[in-house]
Amino acid sequence: MTREGSPESADGGLFGRLERRLDEPTRRRLDIHRRELRRELSRLRDRRRLLAMGLLILTFGFLAAGIVGRGEPAGADARAYWAGVRIWLNGGDPYHPTVPFLPYVYAPWMLPLFAPWALLPWDVAWFVWRGGTILALLWTIHWAYRQRPLETAIVVALLGFPFGANLDTGNINLLLTLLLWGAQFTGPVIAGLLWSIATWMKWAPLLLLPILAPRARLWGLVFLAASALLSLATLPLTILQLQALFGFGARPLRLDYLVFLWAVVPVLWRRPDPFDWLRLSWWKRAIARLRQGPQGVGLGRRMREYLGLGAEG
Repeated sequence: MTREGSPESADGGLFGRLERRLDEPTRRRLDIHRRELRRELSRLRDRRRLLAMGLLILTFGFLAAGIVGRGEPAGADARAYWAGVRIWLNGGDPYHPTVPFLPYVYAPWMLPLFAPWALLPWDVAWFVWRGGTILALLWTIHWAYRQRPLETAIVVALLGFPFGANLDTGNINLLLTLLLWGAQFTGPVIAGLLWSIATWMKWAPLLLLPILAPRARLWGLVFLAASALLSLATLPLTILQLQALFGFGARPLRLDYLVFLWAVVPVLWRRPDPFDWLRLSWWKRAIARLRQGPQGVGLGRRMREYLGLGAEG
């Protein structure tokens, strides 16, 4: 123990002497880092955060084990997109490929969207596809965790299987979900464009139109109509697409589609009570409002407000 009057106590000890040798900007940065470290350490005393961290660690561990365990057979869906573009560029039919590739089943005018990625060798393309998806997914989890740590960890754990299934097969569901995330952080035009692309590819995002801002909903419907026109313009290939799409026969229950629920998180996490809709009283009030409607406001005006067109004077 250092006694009063000793050299160590007089000058603040070893760390004090070292700190005084630093210039003022460096000392200020050290003070900032110390405060940040204390704040992060204080969070470890929060039981909710500890539980959230434990859930995320377990979920990520299971996902990593599944990805590593699958190894080489993974990526069947992503390989179908990759091979479909290459077959199309070589003048072939991407909707009826030869074994071992699955058919490409999306709109023919979307083939050029995959082209820059599909020109990469498969090993590189698969690394970019899955690696980029994982990084984007981790960004969304980080954003959600900063808003509501425990709720985010619970949702990630519940959606662990859909996340893992999409990361294993390379299905585009997860990427489309991340596009819908990005749509909620952009302007109305870009948001509408991203929603229309996701909807024209899978149709499940059609139910997620309400998560967009009003004017973004309008742009989304405009771009969706443009997508329909593009499919009509490429009608011969569109017919082949429909044949390939409905030629799989009976399909099992697609639990991997549950991944689209992750796109609702930004809307819910910004609300004071994100889970009020789970209570029966919330549904009773919502049904009552739907039946009554705003007094003196017609359906046309409500639709214009829903699409961000405002009310006519």
